[in-house]
Amino acid sequence: METVKTTQREKLGSRLGFILLSAGCAIGVGNIWKFPYMVGSYGGGLFVLLYLAILALLGIPILTMEFAVGRASQLSPLKAFKKLEPEGTKWHAHGHASLVGSVLLMMFYTVVSGWMLIYFVKMVKGDFTSVGQEISSTSSPFIEMTSNPTIQIIATLVVIVMGFLVCGFGVQNSLERITKVIMIAMLVMMIVLAINGFFFEGASEGLKFYLVPDFAVLEQQKFIVILGAAMTQAFFTLSIGIGSMAIFGSYIGKDRALMGEATTVTILDTFVAIMAGLIIFPACMTYGVDVQKGPGLIFEALPQVFVNMPGGRIWGSVFFLFMCFAALSTVFAVFENIVACLQDLTGKKRAHICIFAGIGMAILSLPCIFGFNLLSGVNLFGKLNILGIEDFIVSNVLLPIGSLIFVLFCTTKKGWGYDNFVEEANQGKGIKVKKWMRVYFKYVLPVLMLIFIVISVFMFLYENNFITA
Repeated sequence: METVKTTQREKLGSRLGFILLSAGCAIGVGNIWKFPYMVGSYGGGLFVLLYLAILALLGIPILTMEFAVGRASQLSPLKAFKKLEPEGTKWHAHGHASLVGSVLLMMFYTVVSGWMLIYFVKMVKGDFTSVGQEISSTSSPFIEMTSNPTIQIIATLVVIVMGFLVCGFGVQNSLERITKVIMIAMLVMMIVLAINGFFFEGASEGLKFYLVPDFAVLEQQKFIVILGAAMTQAFFTLSIGIGSMAIFGSYIGKDRALMGEATTVTILDTFVAIMAGLIIFPACMTYGVDVQKGPGLIFEALPQVFVNMPGGRIWGSVFFLFMCFAALSTVFAVFENIVACLQDLTGKKRAHICIFAGIGMAILSLPCIFGFNLLSGVNLFGKLNILGIEDFIVSNVLLPIGSLIFVLFCTTKKGWGYDNFVEEANQGKGIKVKKWMRVYFKYVLPVLMLIFIVISVFMFLYENNFITA
């Protein structure tokens, strides 16, 4: 292992701070925007069942490895591999890929977060109620918003400034404290909204679609496509593979075993995703909203659901505030990863890096914004706009390949090594990596990851009509 010069590492003030900060990175629009429309598009309860299985079989082990790499190195992903890798190896190349992946994720994530902010303001102002639309015409507010680059740029800049402002004041003094408040408030709002959903007329029908696997959907969709979608969503929601979680491992002490922490974060993340479905699907079934609307499900349909509800303006405002909190929790966390990487790379002060990174992120977010208006003619394979292209690169390429690299690095002799990984992961109290898991971690998990990557590629080619099966 090579010696890497390090500066004094900041620490989180509490285990709760670590759990909520890590969960905040995982919990975001992936849980509340992407998860429901993926469930609606890929088979309802069957998708949910596969998604939960993948989180248990793949998500928790890989998240444990990311935490271990971060805690053992006490560095950002940019230099963590360099410190832990055997001399002469090139694992550290993935550190740069981690930084690129985090930046690419935020190039579209900040834009979507801006949409949440715009819709929250619209709902508070009562813009949706004043239009008097029927549910069948709910796409117009979304199209109007995305066709206007100015309002999107303003909202995205607000998100970026807030994110780097919070990160600029440090980990414990600002990021940890603010994330705690946001996460707790978000969980309370989510529970209130979910309970309200149980009283909708279509609640039983919505819950059945959402929670009861229906294998009849295999007559319309191929199992491998549903499996691939569930795998992609599982990795996207946990943000594993690009080092976004490794950074928080570098901020914690040795008092807790890392598999237990990974399990807690995964359960909290999954809880939010499941609760999001409990909010959305009963409402959709009650008010006749097509659950297969895709990415526009929340933006095109739910405002009009709230319009038709008693007290809907209040409920809608709370829901989109909840969405803003979820989005910001991830923005704060991934921005922190970017800042930490740039600190390790340049040695500059945190405040200076936040200013530089904020300007850069503002510029890099523009292609996604313009992809819905000025650059709407830019498409990949005739289907994917700029947001879709960026999402595909992150979700279907960088996250799974990056996760495989973490697995191989932690389990092979030419990497950090399995014994070193287990020694680090098992320090402290809590759930530990068991001896019987050795075969699964070293041999089964890498094979499953390779299968996932193949399925992900197949799913993309199949859905874009490059192959038939």
